[in-house]
Parts: sequence; structure tokens; C-alpha cells
Amino acid sequence: MDAEQIERYRALARDNAIDCLITISNQFATSPTIHPIEAVRKSRAKVPVIHWSWMHILTTADLLLSGNDVANTDQRVLLNELRRFLSHESGGVRGFDRMPKEWVDLNRLVSSGGVIPAKSDEAQVVLDAWHQETRDLSLILSRMTETRVEQRLSRKHAADPALRQKDDLSFLREKKQLRVTLAIPDAAAPLDVVVDLSRRSIDVGMTLRAPEYRKTTKARLIWLLKQIKPAETPDVYVRIQWPRTSAPTQHLISDLRERVEIAKEGKEHLAPTFFHLFESKRLGGKFVQQGNFIDDLEKQVPAFYGAYGAHLTGWKKPAPQIKPDRKDPADVSLEALSEGANTFEA
Repeated sequence: MDAEQIERYRALARDNAIDCLITISNQFATSPTIHPIEAVRKSRAKVPVIHWSWMHILTTADLLLSGNDVANTDQRVLLNELRRFLSHESGGVRGFDRMPKEWVDLNRLVSSGGVIPAKSDEAQVVLDAWHQETRDLSLILSRMTETRVEQRLSRKHAADPALRQKDDLSFLREKKQLRVTLAIPDAAAPLDVVVDLSRRSIDVGMTLRAPEYRKTTKARLIWLLKQIKPAETPDVYVRIQWPRTSAPTQHLISDLRERVEIAKEGKEHLAPTFFHLFESKRLGGKFVQQGNFIDDLEKQVPAFYGAYGAHLTGWKKPAPQIKPDRKDPADVSLEALSEGANTFEA
């Protein structure tokens, strides 16, 4: 797509009283109202531009068909033909399949101990590519789960891609990491993905609240371990969050299965508050390769969710109940509370 071409179409739309312009290409957008071309986003033209990727259209058609949301037989046939056409190899529809060449340069800088400049062109290009990939990743999971998976963004970031770019650049410079959170309907927790340039690794995980009705560390961990299939990979960990300022601890799931008591060593008088179950994979040289990195990422994220995330059940603190001695408004009147206070003092 070309920004000047789009502006010409905008002028035609304005002259013909057309409400908006829709662009379609293989480029991905965080949302239809945030155009992938910066010049289009910054234009002051009054005619809004909506953008759909071809993969978004294919995913939407697939979800409509798999969910039986189209009752009319003729429409289902037409929609299925559209899906067949778009999914054919000759259709030209592509997912995001490789990072830009700047990905190699940025990794070389980080691995040599360099500092990412505040106005790094390489980092900006990499972030643009990462935002395209995370959108594609959400569409891949949508098709695999037959439900609509979305990136979890703050309201500010969803409305302002420039602010998101600025904040993600600060995070990349400070932590040497890329990140995204994917919200899967009815899952126990969102799916967190962290790409670490320093370690050349991909971490995929979910955070669960520890069940407060179980009082000990061992009981709370057993609650978690029972939800995890025994045939885990050797790279699956649980990071345990403790109350107050106590530092988190981390253990392999395989080690906890052998002896769950290791989790409470040095934390004997505490009980966990949250569990972060995650898989951490170091890719080594493949991490820097533009195509292999995307290929490994798009395999690891759905694999983790399928093997672990889809089988997790979250715990929620139950709603407060009305106490038997406070079931009537008169039981909590000023007079009743005053009498209760006097009784307590006595």
C-alpha cells in the first residue's frame, strides 16, 4: 500500500459522500482503526480509513463457519468458497513469516553488550515487525481454538499506537525484551509471551492465583500440580510469588513432582500468593535467524497453551456472604453496632 494512493481515495470518498475507506493487504493492524501505515494514521483527512489484513478476513470467515453463525445455506456456501480461495497457496494470502534484517543487527548489538539508542531506527523497525507478528499470532490461536483471541492492551495503547511504540521501546532498551499478552476467552488466565534478546529465549506462561482455602505451601502446590499432565517437557517451571516483600522463587515442575517440600525451604512461615507456570526455551543461533525465530515462536506458543494452559482452572476468592447474625438491616443499624461494640469491650 502507498500513503499517497490512499489519500487520493480519501479525496474521492469525500467528494462522493462515502463514509469511510477500507484497505486490505497482507499487513497486520492491532485493530481495524489503527492503520499500519504511519502517514495514514497521522493524516488530518476527515474520511476515516479502516484496515483489514487478508489473514484477518480468512480468520473471521473460518470462525463464522466453525461456529455455525451463518444460518443461510447460500451464504454459508459463498463464505466457504471465499475461505477456500483465500487459503489456497496461489491466493497470495500470507501470515507474518520473518523478522526484518534489522532484527539481526539489533541482536548483534545486544549480544555484544551494547546499549540500544533512544532513537534507534533498528529498534523501531523491529518493534513494528513485532507488533505485526503478535497480531498474526492472535489470529493463529483464534483459528486453532475456534474462538476470538485478542492482544491484551491498555486503553491508552489501544487508542494510541505511537504511545505503545514509545513504551515498548523503553521496555526493550531497559529489559532487552519484547512482550505481548494474549487474552483467550474462558481460559484460566491470559497467555504471557516474553522474548529475551539477552538470553535468546522465548518464555510462554500463565499466572494463577493460589487457592487461599488451602493453608500450606504444599497443599497449594499440589492443587497446581494436579492440573499439569505428567509428561511435561524439561523446560517447564513454576515461579512462586510470596506475600509482602519476600522475593519470588522458581523450580522445575519435574523437581517439584519428586519433592514438593523444596518449595518452602527458607519460606517456612509463608504461603504462596500466585503461581506463574511457564516454559522457557533457549534458541541459540536460531533466535537471530529472521525466519526460524518466527517459526519457533508460532510453534511454541500454541503448543504451551494446548499442553498446559487449556487444562488449567483458575481459583477465585468466593463472594462475601451475609452473616447469619446480620441478615436484617436492623442487625447493622447504628444502635445494633453500638451494642455490639459495648458487648465486645465487656
